[in-house]
Amino acid sequence: MMQESQALVERSSQALRDLPNDEIEALVQSLNSLHEGELGIDMLVACGERAIKPLRSFLLEGKPSSIFVPRQRAVRALAALGAKSVLLDYLAFEQQIVDPVVAHGEEAVKNSAARALAAWPTEDVFEALCRVLRRKRLVGVIETLGEFRRPEAMPELVVALEDDFCRSSAEDALRKAGELAHRALIEAARTPDPSGVHERRQSQSRRRCALRLLESLQLRVEDWCQIAALLQDKDPEIAARAGAIALAVADRADRDLAARKLIEVLPVSDWLPQGEIEGWLTKSLDMALPAIHQEIERRRAAPISVQAKDHVLRLLLAVKRNGQDPDHRNDGERNA
Repeated sequence: MMQESQALVERSSQALRDLPNDEIEALVQSLNSLHEGELGIDMLVACGERAIKPLRSFLLEGKPSSIFVPRQRAVRALAALGAKSVLLDYLAFEQQIVDPVVAHGEEAVKNSAARALAAWPTEDVFEALCRVLRRKRLVGVIETLGEFRRPEAMPELVVALEDDFCRSSAEDALRKAGELAHRALIEAARTPDPSGVHERRQSQSRRRCALRLLESLQLRVEDWCQIAALLQDKDPEIAARAGAIALAVADRADRDLAARKLIEVLPVSDWLPQGEIEGWLTKSLDMALPAIHQEIERRRAAPISVQAKDHVLRLLLAVKRNGQDPDHRNDGERNA
């Protein structure tokens, strides 16, 4: 029975390989079908290399649409057929698409092609992905470049941190790169654009992300020296993240300065950075305690009605209490 089934499969495969060209073309068009599209992928792959040319025409010569799944199916079929060169040609192919919905759909197809190219970790694929990323930031391109873990890609990935849509993928790629991203992240953190008073919002986002990623690396005192000036940055989050790095690697004088800076920016920070600052101060309580005591006493000099509304005072009291009372901290962790 098993031999008969195997023979039947072989005959079916041979029949698909021997299909006339017009029937292969019909299979390519079936990718547009809601019900038959997925089956069409498998049948085209079974047709072998003869399916590559019509699939290439479907992808490069076909009309982009807001319904982009059929073109993604073509990408999947080409990837399964090993048609790397066709996928590279498609990524390099530029079209001017006026309709934003159609343009978004075509980006999804490009992302699929870029992800499929991860199967070929070759130099030509790497260079092609870098060229595409310089021209247009695409999530799939960023994800695949991250898999290469190449130092040459780090500057391009760092720039992608400015893009709200691509930021998460760029962060993941840089996190995978680890120490390879070290120098690029330091340079990104210390380079506002423009360097004057009116820094772009995107530049601030890039620098914040770079510092957040640096926190996860094994940094040295020399690294801190390169970003020490950020402790006085006008952006509270950037100053706070620089302070967190100082608490981890700087000398005692700079750590004391960092603790005071974290307390200073607490009132002007958003709620999420405030939570992170609370964690940094708690972790380095021995160093931060004098500055915390001083700020608590200063705020307690205010009238009771003011103290009752002082969320910074409450936060500092919580840091002091949780840091000095391990049992209380463990209770908090159990209740979280």
